[in-house]
Amino acid sequence: MSTGAIVADAIAATYARIRPHLRRTPVIAIDGREIGVNDGPSALTLKLELLQHAGSFKVRGAFANMLARPASAAGVAAASGGNHGAAVAYAGERLGVSARIFVPEVASPAKIARIRSYGADLVVAGNRYADALANCDAYVAESGARAIHAYDQVETLLGQGTLGLELEEQSGGLDTLLVAVGGGGLIGGIAAWYRGRTKVVGVEPEGAPTLHDALAAGAPVAAPMGSIAADSLAPREVGRLMFPIAQAHVAEVVLVSDQAIRQAQKTLWQAMRLVTEPGAAVALAALISRAYVAGPGERVGVLVCGANTVLADFPE
Repeated sequence: MSTGAIVADAIAATYARIRPHLRRTPVIAIDGREIGVNDGPSALTLKLELLQHAGSFKVRGAFANMLARPASAAGVAAASGGNHGAAVAYAGERLGVSARIFVPEVASPAKIARIRSYGADLVVAGNRYADALANCDAYVAESGARAIHAYDQVETLLGQGTLGLELEEQSGGLDTLLVAVGGGGLIGGIAAWYRGRTKVVGVEPEGAPTLHDALAAGAPVAAPMGSIAADSLAPREVGRLMFPIAQAHVAEVVLVSDQAIRQAQKTLWQAMRLVTEPGAAVALAALISRAYVAGPGERVGVLVCGANTVLADFPE
């Protein structure tokens, strides 16, 4: 299947298929002044996908893959910085499919513990996501297990696109949606759903400008992989399937510092008692740091996409 398969009708069909396995996560409206945004939009809409099963949006893509076609006798396999692995492990447990998950040593203890809690076979090896992916590919070739890619697979993009569908049903009329970017499965699926009806803005750490650099180069390119959000937002390259979608339907990509990410985590806790992992605070960091400045009256949505962290790592 090609990028041409990632369209609204297919996203809607995927949502109908996976909806029984999802939480319909809530949205809340807050005053921008609550989070220190005093000269931007007076009201923000937060989509609280951190309350999803397995702690992140990734279960959407996991179920989309696993319900699209039967698993092989060897089950499924996935490489992950942590959240995708937890999602595949969770979906496998619910559907009775064995899963082997490969994560790098940079994966957080919270994500490793969550993967193990769902009964998956876990392999921790290598320094970065690219190492985990290479290990997963070798296992798939040897075992015949079905690979479930974290972001560069049609079913994954369709599954993540259901978040855009759901948010539009809950909060139609947003002018802008801020979305954290790693490999691009989430923003690719969401942008494929909206297709310009809402301005989709990508937000990345300065130390992992994957989509930012790809758009500048005109093609996916190797990017730096250093950030406090490296366990979720630092692949070597953005996905090939999502890239043409991003070129057509992502309005811009802005970069935020690790300091801004930590401040956004702290702000979400202090203002709303939301505990987020660094990658999930990246979108809000764009507003707090003024990397993205909203215009007067602009209706802005912020996707808060994951909560797989531990309190010991959370900033006071």
